[in-house]
Amino acid sequence: MRETVDPEFAAYVDARQGRWIRTAYLVYGDLERAEEQLLDAFTRLSLRWGKVDDPDAYVLGNLYQAALSRWSRAKAFEGEEDLVKTALAALTPQQRAVLVLMYFEELTEFETGEILSMSHSAVHSTAMTAVRRFRLELGTPDWRDVTKGDSR
Repeated sequence: MRETVDPEFAAYVDARQGRWIRTAYLVYGDLERAEEQLLDAFTRLSLRWGKVDDPDAYVLGNLYQAALSRWSRAKAFEGEEDLVKTALAALTPQQRAVLVLMYFEELTEFETGEILSMSHSAVHSTAMTAVRRFRLELGTPDWRDVTKGDSR
């Protein structure tokens, strides 16, 4: 067991933890679970530090794969009144993960597919369904419905 923490690893965690706790919260819908899973992902990375080519991809993969396997047991954003969080909670775990990766993390469909172990076409169809359901939960009409009555 190591006596000290690698300074590069510590700097990496310091630089990334704020952003990823926000992302993990959106993914898990519960701050305590998000913190737990992020700590687990960083711990796993610490054991492989220096052997991993892309630490960001490694952490995200651990964070999201764990989320998909555990979401079925826990309700996201329990007791929240915020409309956006309620709309996120209405999505399936996979839909929520795809939305967060593509629109919050700004990853491509291919990058999202790699992290979630999904094909490009599965990511694409999941994203389309998730956006449609998210808008419906928000009460936002489809843009095609808005422009039908517009005479511009």
